[in-house]
Amino acid sequence: MAQYAASNLLGGTQQNLSSSFKTINVVTAATGATTLRRGWIYEFEVGADAVPNATDCPIVWDISQQTAAGTATSITPIAIDQGADAAALLTYAANATAEGTITSNTSVFYLGLNQRASQRWIARDQSSCIIVQATNLKGWAMRAKSPNYASTVGWQFFIQE
Repeated sequence: MAQYAASNLLGGTQQNLSSSFKTINVVTAATGATTLRRGWIYEFEVGADAVPNATDCPIVWDISQQTAAGTATSITPIAIDQGADAAALLTYAANATAEGTITSNTSVFYLGLNQRASQRWIARDQSSCIIVQATNLKGWAMRAKSPNYASTVGWQFFIQE
């Protein structure tokens, strides 16, 4: 399987957080019989990438199922093996300016962290990866929110197709 790296720094303008979830990255299955496939998110890192708020506060990180696209910048993930892998076939986007449709009660990752903290998550094996279903436009929205931190965050993830 081909492996790719993607982050919200690959395209678009980073959006400031607010008390409502803001979609940082999205990965969904693509349209078309020849490209419809699954993907396995096996690692990601999250953290604030701007000056901390003067009041110590949390940033809440979440990955929830998305079933309809919002408005975000399309991005092209980077092939980790530069010479051997084909172009990615899933659909990738970053830095949403309008939220997509999130299915309620579908969070597969939820974590509150201090604004000064970062986090790295790694799947222990293939069975614990976060799987993108081979269903048209269905996938995962990687989101964040904060009651006080009102600046930007970074979210990088690694995926196999």
